Amino acid sequence: MSSRSTTFARYATLRRAARLLNDFRFEQSDPARFYGAIATDTAVMAGSLHPGGLSGTTVLDVGGGPGYFADAFAERGSTYLSAEPDPSEMHAGGLDQRASVRASGQQLPFADDSFDICFSSNVVEHTSAPWEMCAEMLRVTRPGGTAIVSYTLWYGPFGGHEMGLTHYAGGHRAARWYTRRHGHPPKNLYGTSLFKVTAAEGLAWARSVAPTADTELAFPRYLPSWLWPVMRVPGLREVLGTNLVLVLRKR
Repeated sequence: MSSRSTTFARYATLRRAARLLNDFRFEQSDPARFYGAIATDTAVMAGSLHPGGLSGTTVLDVGGGPGYFADAFAERGSTYLSAEPDPSEMHAGGLDQRASVRASGQQLPFADDSFDICFSSNVVEHTSAPWEMCAEMLRVTRPGGTAIVSYTLWYGPFGGHEMGLTHYAGGHRAARWYTRRHGHPPKNLYGTSLFKVTAAEGLAWARSVAPTADTELAFPRYLPSWLWPVMRVPGLREVLGTNLVLVLRKR
């Protein structure tokens, strides 16, 4: 690991893991709590992994939703911008959209090499073309800059989002069970706004872009650093990894 990665590894403690996993339970019932915690953690993570930290950087958040991440990055000296394709998501939190544009992650309306840091947090599993989005993220990242892709693994315990562990019976079946129980379909509807994405797919994509970027780190976001080696074990990483973070340095 690089010195920056080592710095973040020291931050990735068991206490942090327990806090994040606990907050994950509130994604639907109290999104401000969940996304506020994730925003702070993401800013700390990006600042730890990007050379020189966050101060003075330009940051693009792909799939920024209601804008919960804006303040966390601004407070640390970044110029923050988010891209979100769904207008209802942009207004879901009732926050001022001070630095947001409506745009698809697969077709980002920015020039090549525009941002020091480009990241997406829990977005990959919500798009039908995730690796096209990740390729776009690399395109708009400047040489020497950092691209961070963090996403929920389908076979992990949170892969079904609000459908809970029923997703192990199949995404469509879990959605039917959820609808029957709650009287309305889940927000994250399998095959429409939620898709099966694995750690193996993300790691394969990272290897495929080697001529463009170097993979500096691949680790399970919600686990303490002493459990990071689980990502080296096929099969086991899909279940225990929960959320994969890919950190790439653009050449």
